[in-house]
Amino acid sequence: MADETRLSFKDMCAKFDVTPRTLRYYEYIELLQPEREGRSRFYGPREVARMTLILRGRKFGFQLEDIRQWLLIYEKEGTEAQMRTWVTMADRQLGELEEQRRQLDQAMDELKTLRDETAKSLDG
Repeated sequence: MADETRLSFKDMCAKFDVTPRTLRYYEYIELLQPEREGRSRFYGPREVARMTLILRGRKFGFQLEDIRQWLLIYEKEGTEAQMRTWVTMADRQLGELEEQRRQLDQAMDELKTLRDETAKSLDG
C-alpha cells in the first residue's frame, strides 16, 4: 500500500489538472521519473515539486526543453546555479511577453478602429 507522500498516476493527473497523455509525455521526455511498482506509477515529493515547476514554467510561456534544461542544472549544479539560470530565462521570456503584448495591443487598436468605422457607417 502506498503511503500518503506518494501519488498514483490518476491522483497526479487530478492534483495538477492534466490529462494522462500530458503526464505520460512529461515522463517520456524525462521531466518526471515516477517510481514503478509492476505496472503502477507513483509520484513522490520530488516529482510533485518538479510538476509544480513545470506547470509554472508553462504558464509563463517557457518551452518544455527550457524547463528540462533548467531542472537538469539544479540536479547537476545546485540551487544557486539554477537561480542564476532562472533569472536569465525569465529576462528573456519577459522580453518575449512584452513583444507579444505590443503585438496584441496593436491588433486590438486596429480592430477597435475598424469596428468604430463600421458602426459609424451603419448609423450614417
